[in-house]
Amino acid sequence: MSFSTLGLSDPLLRAIAEAGYTRPSPIQSQAIPAVLKGHDLLAAAQTGTGKTAGFTLPILHRLSEKSYGANRPIRVLILTPTRELAAQVGESVAKYGAHLHPRLKSEVVFGGVKINPQMMRLRGGVDVLVATPGRLLDLVNQNAVKLDKVETLVLDEADRMLDMGFIRDIRKIIALLPKKRQNLLFSATFSDDIRKLTTGLLVNPVKIEVAPRNTAAELVEQIVYTVNKPQKAELLCRLIKENDWRQVLVFTSTKHGANRLTEKLNKTDIKAAAIHGNKSQGARTSALAGFKAGELRVLVATDVAARGIDIALLPHVVNFELPRAPADYVHRIGRTGRAGEEGQAVSLVSHDEYSALRLIEKLIGKPIKREQIAGFEASEVAPPEPPAKPRGARPGRNSNPPRRPSSTQSKGQFQARSRA
Repeated sequence: MSFSTLGLSDPLLRAIAEAGYTRPSPIQSQAIPAVLKGHDLLAAAQTGTGKTAGFTLPILHRLSEKSYGANRPIRVLILTPTRELAAQVGESVAKYGAHLHPRLKSEVVFGGVKINPQMMRLRGGVDVLVATPGRLLDLVNQNAVKLDKVETLVLDEADRMLDMGFIRDIRKIIALLPKKRQNLLFSATFSDDIRKLTTGLLVNPVKIEVAPRNTAAELVEQIVYTVNKPQKAELLCRLIKENDWRQVLVFTSTKHGANRLTEKLNKTDIKAAAIHGNKSQGARTSALAGFKAGELRVLVATDVAARGIDIALLPHVVNFELPRAPADYVHRIGRTGRAGEEGQAVSLVSHDEYSALRLIEKLIGKPIKREQIAGFEASEVAPPEPPAKPRGARPGRNSNPPRRPSSTQSKGQFQARSRA
């Protein structure tokens, strides 16, 4: 199947070709025809499946069929959970709409930057508005935008918006929209909260699920290195240097942890930068641009800051610390192994994280390969599955003492690893 068979206009096909794409992804081949026909859509698709083009292309096609001229009410509203994702969706709208006549006007608004310049850019109206919920409500309260002409609402990464506590903002925004409109909801998973949100929002939606619920990308090689917590940073530096990793996205649990790790990496001549909520939008944008351009070798991020990061052909993702929620593991490793390319997800797991590891394995439905590096052996080996609890055992204790792993690897033979 090619894009030309999906019913898209020639200007859009030209933009797709210039972007280097020849065949639609599974989510695109199913979503584009449904959106073109005006259906509501409920789509479960992990990051990296091409979902952004799956809704921007048919939306642009439908918008180009009717123009309001100089008077530009907001006809499409796209809500995203983070600034980074909003910016990337905005880039996609601009890229794919480059050859449309008359050219459609789009704008991106999010918090963390001054609101007045955004208000100025919205004067005269826009066809497509990409926004984070909080900033959009700020603009509504300033009478800078009106949403009474919206024809299509897109909730992108709706599950993350709910996780971040945006449900009230979303409901306030929906109340401002025309009752008759097209609704497109994209989520990594069909959780119970997502199903509640769709009640009363979607009308006879086309349902698309391109990956099994809560499963990790099949093309991602997953490895766990069991290691004592104080040695994690040193082990990460060794992995990066001796394997010559050139582009690595590293996840930490806290902002302070991201800063500390970034400092350690830079001290060992591994150029790195951190992105998290305490960083200014300018600093986050600069770090992401430097990482994409290859100027930075490592980008250290928290889950919230990394949501929406879209980096083509990212080869390595590292969980410096396992996430609190098992589903976040799936989101994290979904940053690699995209567009049919292989990727590697490495987790550095200390003893206090073994229970979290087992929950992750239960979620993805398979054990993750354990390995150890000579000189970095953990004092306790992570069991492949929960051990049986003997009667009378104290909570949290095993009846047998931990055994130290054996290793056939010398310190100079990094590539020969012993299984734990």
